[in-house]
Amino acid sequence: MPRTMNRRAISALRSGALFVSGLQPSQEPSAQQVQQAVAGAIRRFGRRGCAARVAQEFGEHPEAAAARMRWARQAVAGAFGRPGLPASLKGCSWRHPVRRAA
Repeated sequence: MPRTMNRRAISALRSGALFVSGLQPSQEPSAQQVQQAVAGAIRRFGRRGCAARVAQEFGEHPEAAAARMRWARQAVAGAFGRPGLPASLKGCSWRHPVRRAA
């Protein structure tokens, strides 16, 4: 029986992948850049590899890791939409701090 992932698990995977990617908050990435960084990190490290790298960073640098994960979660929500958020609100800029691709 194939395993399925719920929306929160997918969001967590994407956040972890963005966390371990080379993309930086200072770059003010567009939604497309966030999506590409997430896909690239998952291809490069896999699900378990992303989770292991996140855990390592939280163990070595907990304060910095917490700040980066907050950014990653916000960026993923902006690029992919928030789990459970009504479709009518998914494009509202006040809900999503990540710039949209032009």
